Amino acid sequence: MPITIAVVAGVLLIILIAGLRIANEYQRAVVLRLGRLVGMRGPGLYYLIPLIERQTLIDQRVVTADVEEQEAITKDNVPVKVDAVVWYRVTDPNRSVVEVQNVHQAVTQTALTMLRNVIGRHSLDDLLKEKDKLSEELRLDIDRATHPWGIEVQRVEMKDVVIPISMQRAMAQEAEALREKRARIIKADAELEAAQRLKEAARVIMECPAGLELRRMQMITEVGAEQNTTTIVMMPSEFVSMAGAIAKMLPAAQS
Repeated sequence: MPITIAVVAGVLLIILIAGLRIANEYQRAVVLRLGRLVGMRGPGLYYLIPLIERQTLIDQRVVTADVEEQEAITKDNVPVKVDAVVWYRVTDPNRSVVEVQNVHQAVTQTALTMLRNVIGRHSLDDLLKEKDKLSEELRLDIDRATHPWGIEVQRVEMKDVVIPISMQRAMAQEAEALREKRARIIKADAELEAAQRLKEAARVIMECPAGLELRRMQMITEVGAEQNTTTIVMMPSEFVSMAGAIAKMLPAAQS
């Protein structure tokens, strides 16, 4: 009889110890009792009724999910390949167990579908120039779809955008044409400014005709100095007469 009691007590002790569980700070245990949800336990030490209650541990840390490269057609009918990364966490462990079978797979497949939808709603220029805006739009779409499962999508990043080689050549030609356009505009602006300066200079010279001849002689002198040549200049009689009058006035002024 004492042996029987000892055996029963040992079995009860083993069952009691077998029901003890420990969950880490970032874990929660979703407990089902005879198939029915009874709540959430943890973190720390808690107890499960052996053979009656069953648990599913849920990690509430942020999970990084890689979205494999997807080929889709943009709004302007350009085929592209895009991949992305999704950061999400479980905010409601109960719903993540009851509402969906595999949380990680569900989030990944939803992200694949939403990525193709977002690409189809935008043009190639939007995809290349407004990647951050499209990533936020993708995050909101995925978050709305996964919210009933107790999932919070915290961040989405679209990584690489691969476009066809023919489209790359066309974009390179477009960029080269834009650079040439800017260069021509800058050159035209410079010519316009130079013309305005010459117009102002001509107005000043016209106030004194002798100044025009002096400027012409200066230019001829500069050309002769650069080419190391002798230049014969035909000078107007008015300019010679004026120079002679000035020469006659100089001795009189000196005396």
